[in-house]
Amino acid sequence: MPSYQHQLVKRLLSAAAGPIARHRPSVNGLRLGLELSTLLQFMPWGVHFHRAETGCDVVAEWIEPEGADQQRVLLYLHGGGYVMGSLNTHRGFIGALAQRCGLRALSVDYRKAPEHPFPAALDDALAAWRWLLTQGYAPHDIMLAGDSAGGGLVLALLLHLRDARQPLPAAALCFSPWTDLNLPASVDHIPDEARFIEALEIRSWGRHYAADTPLTHPLVSPLYAELRGLPPLLLQVSDGELLFHDSLALAARARAAGTAVTVQQFEGLVHWWHLFWRAVPEARTALQRTAGFARGVWAAQAAAHRSVQKLPGVLPAGPRAVRAAA
Repeated sequence: MPSYQHQLVKRLLSAAAGPIARHRPSVNGLRLGLELSTLLQFMPWGVHFHRAETGCDVVAEWIEPEGADQQRVLLYLHGGGYVMGSLNTHRGFIGALAQRCGLRALSVDYRKAPEHPFPAALDDALAAWRWLLTQGYAPHDIMLAGDSAGGGLVLALLLHLRDARQPLPAAALCFSPWTDLNLPASVDHIPDEARFIEALEIRSWGRHYAADTPLTHPLVSPLYAELRGLPPLLLQVSDGELLFHDSLALAARARAAGTAVTVQQFEGLVHWWHLFWRAVPEARTALQRTAGFARGVWAAQAAAHRSVQKLPGVLPAGPRAVRAAA
């Protein structure tokens, strides 16, 4: 049974859905509405942010909890249906996530459709990944993370790196990822909690993003990709979301391909419940579970490294170089 705090959030979203459905605002109107609605999502105490000087056209910012591990990093790709969302809209949530994981995070403001259709967002995500490598981070010291469309973009980035035979990150954290822009399974699962998403015409967002590319292209809709050879995946999803069955289908396909997948399922929660982490206890629970998953990945990585060091003829690794401040 969802908490009363979540029920209040759901009612507020339902109240907002009516005017949106009647007036059908433009993409710019939706962007403005989202920006205004997240103005009060302040950073957690002890977390700071500043613009990242990437030296390229990608806009990004560092989100840094006090005492964060400087050797590892989260690369975060925000949600918003590929048409909206920004550094501002997700800053508070990313700060809460980074703080619980004990990591600094690089939040990327990738280009949006319809002005910049596929593959612009993926190109920006790839540029951010490559920039982190130039800053001295090893691929296995990076975790990818993203929500909704950002979760789908995380998976697309993994697929691109794998297909290019490049080193992969330690893991990927996907919060209610949008994995199928074609939405064939989702149309049969539109719970009351998802009416807000339905009112915003999610289908049109997918068309804006894909443009002339088929909606079933694996880098547009990762559900249609071959999912072998990927790092461990965490999928958090609620059965109250439009994207519920798509996430379960992706998990099943990934497991069948031999990829390690952890699905953490929640009951009756609205899409983007994570963003309401200050008010909704289920969101804070999700953050803690995510941090636990991340710690497990790092622990397994360290154990594997120790095992290699014990092999005959393998010399102990020397001290790691200190990275220059970004």
